Amino acid sequence: MNIDRQAARSAVATALGRSAVTLLSGPRQCGKTTLARTFVAPGAANYFDLEDPLSLARLEEPMTTLGQLEGLVVIDEVQRRPDLFPVLRVLADRRPRPARFLVLGSASGDLLRQGSESLAGRLELVPLGGFLLPEVGHDSAGDLWIRGGFPESFLAANEADSRAWRRQFIETLLERDYPQWGVRVPATTLRRFWTMVAHYHGQVWNSADPARALGVSQPTTKRYLDLMTDAFMVRQLQPWHANLRKRQVKSPKVFVRDSGLLHELLGLEDRDVVLGHPKSGASWEGFVIEQVLAGEPHDEACFWATHQGAEIDLLLRRGDKLYGVECKRADAPRLTPSIRVALEDLGLERVAVVYPGPHRYALADRVDAVPFASLEKPGALFS
Repeated sequence: MNIDRQAARSAVATALGRSAVTLLSGPRQCGKTTLARTFVAPGAANYFDLEDPLSLARLEEPMTTLGQLEGLVVIDEVQRRPDLFPVLRVLADRRPRPARFLVLGSASGDLLRQGSESLAGRLELVPLGGFLLPEVGHDSAGDLWIRGGFPESFLAANEADSRAWRRQFIETLLERDYPQWGVRVPATTLRRFWTMVAHYHGQVWNSADPARALGVSQPTTKRYLDLMTDAFMVRQLQPWHANLRKRQVKSPKVFVRDSGLLHELLGLEDRDVVLGHPKSGASWEGFVIEQVLAGEPHDEACFWATHQGAEIDLLLRRGDKLYGVECKRADAPRLTPSIRVALEDLGLERVAVVYPGPHRYALADRVDAVPFASLEKPGALFS
């Protein structure tokens, strides 16, 4: 199957047209290199892969090497050489500008901080994750949910091959990538912690239980969670705080961002096992949330919940307006008391209840049941 990532390529092309430096960030093996090679061919003088000893040797004197290049320059796995960011700042400020830079990174925390500090006003960020529904089509939505969006997993010849790839991905990240990024935590510890996060998937995070299980402090588990977040493996969805008298949840909800990796961490072998597992609903919720966040315009994303039991799975802020998203893996979703409370307390503009069925219909004023297939068209959720 040939997957057309036209929207992602267009986003990169637009950023390259207006910014001196474009940072294409996302998890390892999500397709960043494949996308970059449509702009500059591998092996060209303007292409540097920092996992290639030859490229590393060429960049022993980065100012001299990069300063003499013209046109588009690609630097892959830039998190391995954070010292390049100050060099890029100097090169980006040249006038006239002989070169633009496309840098690829697989770790978000320190990488983005270094980039924003060194290249303030010069850098544009383009995020890239795994395959999305608009790229694979609704007919492949089931495989996308079960296998996840990583190209090698999604395109595998069968379920056994897909699981084998995901298993290897997890081992490589923990045993090779993290140590290369300077993380000094045993791979077995991070694997246990990541599995705990998988069991918390879709729930409000409570660091006390994982800390007890691992025999570490709660701040240490927070560090572990941030490490997983920085590698684009985990999403911490922050809570929305409204000016209400009700007690509101103040801790983040956690999700394993790729549903295929979630299923591997939980030991779920195939579609039938996933559908029968207690985490099936939470898995589908996380899957929908990732699709919505990638396709729906928003300035901020969070969730909302009160200690009285009212909640909204996802809130999207656009300017001064709030939109709600509920994820229901049901044939005929209904209007819930939580939605009514959220509409009144938060003043939501509209609420979309995303479900697997085929028809869009109104559940109440400003509340629609919306087929998951609608996400195949970016921006259509509230249209």
